[in-house]
Amino acid sequence: QVQLVESGGGLVQPGGSLRLSCATSGSIFSISGMGWYRQAPGKQRELVASIIIGGKTNYAESVKGRFTISRDNAKNTVYLQMNSLKPEDTAAYYCWQYYRGSNYWGQGTQVTVSA
Repeated sequence: QVQLVESGGGLVQPGGSLRLSCATSGSIFSISGMGWYRQAPGKQRELVASIIIGGKTNYAESVKGRFTISRDNAKNTVYLQMNSLKPEDTAAYYCWQYYRGSNYWGQGTQVTVSA
């Protein structure tokens, strides 16, 4: 049973920073692709960033240069460092794990960027 638990969301002013964490259970973390999605009210869920087993990363154009995804295989944890946050980054952020055709999701953590 794979479980993903996000933390680190909250309210931040424009220009501020937050770091999201996603701790996972199970023994497949180090051989899984990991990522973060987000969904704003009335919008489709979109991929924000992903990191594969070898460490190669991919980012949505809207967050390039501002967000950084990383993983710690020893802690079964993936992180999303978010800098220079904008109001349009406001959304529920979901941790995602991919392994052999199966997708696993966390419960989501809310990020609100507002003055």
